[in-house]
Amino acid sequence: MTAIKIKAQGAHRMQRPRTEFLEVFTRSMIILCTALAIFLSSIAVCDGHWLLADGRMFGLWHFCTVGDHGGAGVLFAEVGVPPNCTTRLGLAGVEGLETGLSLCRSVVSLAVVGAIFGLELLVMSQVGGDRDSGRRWALGSALVLLAFALSFAGLFIFVFLLHAHASPLCFTLTFWCQFTAVFLFFLNGMAACHIHHMVLTPVGRSGKC
Repeated sequence: MTAIKIKAQGAHRMQRPRTEFLEVFTRSMIILCTALAIFLSSIAVCDGHWLLADGRMFGLWHFCTVGDHGGAGVLFAEVGVPPNCTTRLGLAGVEGLETGLSLCRSVVSLAVVGAIFGLELLVMSQVGGDRDSGRRWALGSALVLLAFALSFAGLFIFVFLLHAHASPLCFTLTFWCQFTAVFLFFLNGMAACHIHHMVLTPVGRSGKC
């Protein structure tokens, strides 16, 4: 009986380092992919030019005309604005575009800020080994999921406002960067929440992130 118990303890000790390695590797990948999502979303928000259709560029910050198409004469020079572009989005002739894109850029910008704080909490939870590290990880994963919700809302608003002009081939690279960031926010937020349950929740009990 004692020999069986000693053998079981030895097998448990051999399996534990492998489990700890997988946990550390998974958490590191979640943190790395969250940082990548923040980087992609930051590029998409700062550039802001998400749709090119009918000789017009629709963006979060500017409305532009390409070449002589679309009546470029209604546009005028503004300080700090590229040529043939204006910050007066109402000149695009789309109803509710200026108000809608103001809301869109607000929520996607808040998503980036929330994701940055979430990433910081995820990293800090791995630095300290105290009992508050689990709370930091849970809060960080919740903020990443919040960033997903806000980013998805921003994409939905943009596509809804410009659905008459939108098609998969008209969206720019920065739009697809934002789309990828939304997917990564969701994937990493869910993964972070799930691994938190696996590590901290006792077997047979269910918890919430």
